[in-house]
Amino acid sequence: MRVPLSWLREYVDLPATETGRDVQAKLIAAGLEVETVERLGEGLKGPLAVGKVLTIEELEGFKKPIRFCTVDVGTANGTGEPQEIVCGARNFAVGDKVVVALPGAVLPGDFAIAERKTYGRMSRGMICSGDELGMGDDGSGGIIVLPPEHEAGSDAIELLELFDEVLDIAVTPDRGYCLSMRGVARETATAYGLPLRDPALLDVPAPNSFGYPVRIGDPTGCDRFTARTVTGLRPDARSPIWLRRRLQKAGMRPISLAVDVTNYVMLELGQPLHAYDRSRVQGTIGVRRAEQGEKFTTLDGAERVLDAEDLVITDERGPIGLAGVMGGANTEIADHDAADEDATTDVVIEAAHFDPVSVARTARRHKLASEAARRFERGVDPQAASAAAQRTVDLLVLLAGGTAEAGVTEVIAPSAPHTITMPADHPDKVAGVAYGRETVVRRLQQVGCDVYGQDVLTVTVPSWRPDLAEVNDLAEEVIRLEGYENLPSTLPKPPAGRGLTERQRLHRRAGRALAGAGYVEAPTYPFLSERVFDQLGLEVDDPNRRVVKLVNPLSDEEPALRTTLLPGLLAALRRNDGRGSHDLALFETGLVFHPSDQAAVAGRPPVDRRPTDEEIAALNSALPEQPRHAAVVLAGARERAGWWGKGRPADWADAVEAARLLAREAGAELIVQQGQYGPWHPGRCAELTVYLESAQGPNGEQGDLVTIGHAGELHPRVVKALGLPARTCAMELNLDLLQEAGEGTPRAPRISSFPVATQDVALVVDQDVPAAVVEAYLRDGAGDLLEDIRLFDVFTGDQVGEGKKSLAYALRFRAPDRTLTVDEASAARDAAVARAAETTGAVLRGA
Repeated sequence: MRVPLSWLREYVDLPATETGRDVQAKLIAAGLEVETVERLGEGLKGPLAVGKVLTIEELEGFKKPIRFCTVDVGTANGTGEPQEIVCGARNFAVGDKVVVALPGAVLPGDFAIAERKTYGRMSRGMICSGDELGMGDDGSGGIIVLPPEHEAGSDAIELLELFDEVLDIAVTPDRGYCLSMRGVARETATAYGLPLRDPALLDVPAPNSFGYPVRIGDPTGCDRFTARTVTGLRPDARSPIWLRRRLQKAGMRPISLAVDVTNYVMLELGQPLHAYDRSRVQGTIGVRRAEQGEKFTTLDGAERVLDAEDLVITDERGPIGLAGVMGGANTEIADHDAADEDATTDVVIEAAHFDPVSVARTARRHKLASEAARRFERGVDPQAASAAAQRTVDLLVLLAGGTAEAGVTEVIAPSAPHTITMPADHPDKVAGVAYGRETVVRRLQQVGCDVYGQDVLTVTVPSWRPDLAEVNDLAEEVIRLEGYENLPSTLPKPPAGRGLTERQRLHRRAGRALAGAGYVEAPTYPFLSERVFDQLGLEVDDPNRRVVKLVNPLSDEEPALRTTLLPGLLAALRRNDGRGSHDLALFETGLVFHPSDQAAVAGRPPVDRRPTDEEIAALNSALPEQPRHAAVVLAGARERAGWWGKGRPADWADAVEAARLLAREAGAELIVQQGQYGPWHPGRCAELTVYLESAQGPNGEQGDLVTIGHAGELHPRVVKALGLPARTCAMELNLDLLQEAGEGTPRAPRISSFPVATQDVALVVDQDVPAAVVEAYLRDGAGDLLEDIRLFDVFTGDQVGEGKKSLAYALRFRAPDRTLTVDEASAARDAAVARAAETTGAVLRGA
């Protein structure tokens, strides 16, 4: 919400010395997010004068149209003589009133105006557009043409209100009332302790039976509808400069008088309005739910296919507006010249109150983000509808010469004001500060509440604050108005023995280890589109295709929670590669989400005590499964070339090494073997497995190998579908399962002063037996004396037989308390070979 300070002063008598920065500080202290204060006209210096165009001479022989003009600027130039100006704009004519910057003026951007010769003529000034004066888009697309009543030579700076300060407020969803000058003025008056001139306090005629007929078919979606009629509007009436400038300062573009007036009242009172051309409305105006598949053309010219949940405004023909979102093209106000027979002269003003949820869903469903929908979905004051309609009628009568009909239509669904019972000392307990009853009552009354009672207060919430729903909301209002900065600082006292869980420790260690290995952390949003599963090449029945969908997603294109970290990471890699960073190594650790097989509905936990274990368990049962994953993606050079030598591109082995790095941090034994899965290249994909005691084997035995992830180079089809660099590599694994397979916090390495005993073995196995599996069983059979094992040779050929391969391992044995004998080392080696032979069918080569 953009709030011009000059407009704000109409409702609150701020001290003349108060600047926009001063008001910003006060509002921030009151809890509003005032992001910036824009100083309009900064760097602008006169003289700027109103000028009347006397003559226009078209200059020939140039690449673009050029005009030599004489302009009457009165006595602003000190001589009273016409001012000669060369101008290229063509949206003005002889007799028009324009804005002239005379020599010596300085426009925003430090653009100085001086006499100079151009296009063969002497130009003594400049005829200005809105952009050149820092006014923004005024809808004309060129030179400012002023109404004819302004006298030539008068000060244009004062006329156009070029000097002002505008507060830009980021209104949070619970402060919808601050999307209006009325709401911000109320907060300002409270912050300064000054009275408020409420613009909604108008004399409104009582409803009667002579108004435009209205029928509400859905009182839940529309609980209030006010209709007023104004006739005899001048078709040539235009918005006055003050109205246009206020709209521009507030960030809106002037369009036509009727539309500008409804936008102005919306900004002033916070109540969205709509004006219908009465000649285009046929019969009774109604409010109902749309029929499924019903079609309707909105003001932007787009034909919409409506949903059965959409709330629509209708006449006898069908829909004429999407309630609270946008009007229809079939009843649009026609802005034409007076001679045009289609010009709008009679209008019906709509000021209604619609269900916030219905409006929000309709706006999102049809991708229509309007100023009206923005206000309705945050909560609009239902009591302001009749005042807003009256204010609109008054302005149309004043500015367009219209006549307000005596008929007043007001359809209201019965409702009672919201009342909350609160102990008078409740804010004291929440804040830990002794405010006292008088302070609590005074602050709630400043908010607009009616307060009764002594020790227990009965608080009636004002109609413009739908966010005040319970006692803690009222306590928050007292605390913020008394000043968050006045709350005492108290350090929490955690009980002894608490700290990070083992899961949290591993998460931190994993991030530090990957960062230390040269990866850059790239946290991404946990949302995805289900189309990405096709791009990743996942099978139709892949478990990762089962997603948890959000009821109210931030983006309709990404309504699901991620089941894998790769889509977000690969998108980050693609984005950075497209911006010139080609050597990339990114990582992310975070939660993924899988739907639970047990459907449950989460209850509302208590706030006055700690939830019981049963209540916590019930809340957790309603959540999806959320394992913690770690993933890396690589592209370009892993080692750059330089004076130190040749570089090396990232490849599948780097992705596998990232998995081994995480396994070392978890103290787990990771088994790496060839695999094939989804996005990875079938010949360059490693399957990552660990042994889990909790897993059940194929024959029902306890303990088995479990796949926890994959690593390697991505498939060329996936690279092409996602727009990734060639030979992109990736790794993803389940950190929780890796932790379960590990030994917990890594222990310091054991250092022995005794010598090592090395034994080499070469085992012949079938071609399809992974070397990692053989290594795992060698390690298992060798026992505690084994310090290290390394694969140093793989051989295939006639010497080992068809379909076989030879794997040569170097085994290092060492005891912590003695020097091993040859027999001890040989016995450990033989035990390792026997274990590998028993499980993999390995045969000692040469035996």
